[in-house]
Amino acid sequence: MSQHRFIMVTFPTQGHLNPSLQLAKRLIHIIGARVTIVTSLSAHLRIGNSISTPSGLTFAPFSDGYDEGLRFADVTQDYMSELKRRGKQAIKDLVESSASEGHPYTCILCTLLLPWVAELARELHLPTALLWIQPATVFDIYYYYFNGYKDLININTTAANSDPSYAVEIPGLPLALKSRDLPSFIVATNPYRGALPLFEEQFEKLGQESRPIILVNTFDALEPEALKAIDKYNLIGIGPLMPSAFLDGKDPSDKSFGGDLFQKSKDSAYLEWLNSKPDEFIVYVAFGSVAVLSKIQMEEIAKGLLNFGRPFLWVITENQNSGEGKEEKEDEELSCREELEELGMIVPWCSQVEVLSNPSLGCFVTHCGWNSSLESLVSGVPVVAYPLWTDQGTNAKMIEDMWKTGVRVAPNAEGVVVGEELKRCLDLVMGSEELRSNAKKWKELAREAVSEGGSSDNNLRAFLDDVGGGCYLA
Repeated sequence: MSQHRFIMVTFPTQGHLNPSLQLAKRLIHIIGARVTIVTSLSAHLRIGNSISTPSGLTFAPFSDGYDEGLRFADVTQDYMSELKRRGKQAIKDLVESSASEGHPYTCILCTLLLPWVAELARELHLPTALLWIQPATVFDIYYYYFNGYKDLININTTAANSDPSYAVEIPGLPLALKSRDLPSFIVATNPYRGALPLFEEQFEKLGQESRPIILVNTFDALEPEALKAIDKYNLIGIGPLMPSAFLDGKDPSDKSFGGDLFQKSKDSAYLEWLNSKPDEFIVYVAFGSVAVLSKIQMEEIAKGLLNFGRPFLWVITENQNSGEGKEEKEDEELSCREELEELGMIVPWCSQVEVLSNPSLGCFVTHCGWNSSLESLVSGVPVVAYPLWTDQGTNAKMIEDMWKTGVRVAPNAEGVVVGEELKRCLDLVMGSEELRSNAKKWKELAREAVSEGGSSDNNLRAFLDDVGGGCYLA
């Protein structure tokens, strides 16, 4: 019997890399597996020196033609075609060379937007599973959109027909969803027309498989109905996929995801600042690694923070400062930056899980990306939900109405969240014992899920038994 060896193919963005790296660490920890991460050279160059690589984890980067880095605007049909061509060749070479050396791979895993990986795995006679990096609820919504619900959703989400009170009920899901609660790519007014075909192809390929395995970055107690809503797919909750030091504590040295594609600020400065503040006092503001907010929106956030009057830590990324369509450099600066820095701290990036785990954190103003949403739950921090696009509206809906750990902002008619609205939400969240209590409840349930004998731990072990017939040598 040979050691279990996985190939993990991940799309080269931070939201895909971080959960992939955490799953790799967990596979190594549970069964002493060997895991090879396959991603683009540009992503690997950014993460290569930022993590202490555990024994058993290796990288096999390949060039996707964008070695200087990938922006969302680059994700075109041509790019995806080239990624597929180059990626397939890289994986084939890896599988063949390892087999010839007497160390064959036993399974291929991949994140979403890479539907060709499952096809290739079949060609190579290897079992495969999809790592779904969004909630199970969003998986179900996409599935039903492509299987009978497209017209119903489109009719009711066009600009002409959109009725704010209209809500669609998805089979098996406990919440009725308004237009703003649906993944933005399936709403008729979605401006990113190139994104939906990528998901459509993903679900077409899944439909060709016999009960495909979907490893979902969630846990049973968090989305019990969504994980069981589709009989023909085997959705398995294995999350939260987060660094061990902030979750189960099995590996205190595992304090970083490792897939941060931005340079962090000097850790000591903002962590020392946080440590000097009272418990549950600080507002943390961060909108992920992709979003670029308008100048007007940035000014309104600044107004809201100043009016609220509590110290804050605000991450303004290099993406935000160099976004396409920006004005001249001198216009990028916030008009009240000096006043802001007297009250709070502005940094270009930080270790988010370390910040959220700090006792001084009272509230998280977040775009509700799924990784950030899970991190807030695991840290027991209530949120002001400020969704922007993709799955974030659905995540915000669950945060507010299902898990009851936050309040969602209401943009004005121009789509801007004004300072008064942000202050209103901050007042509600920071003053609510109920939200704080719920956040702490989910923190305990998340830790329970990944602990030995917890639902996610058991689910992952059962998956490994199925893949390997229950026989492993560490």
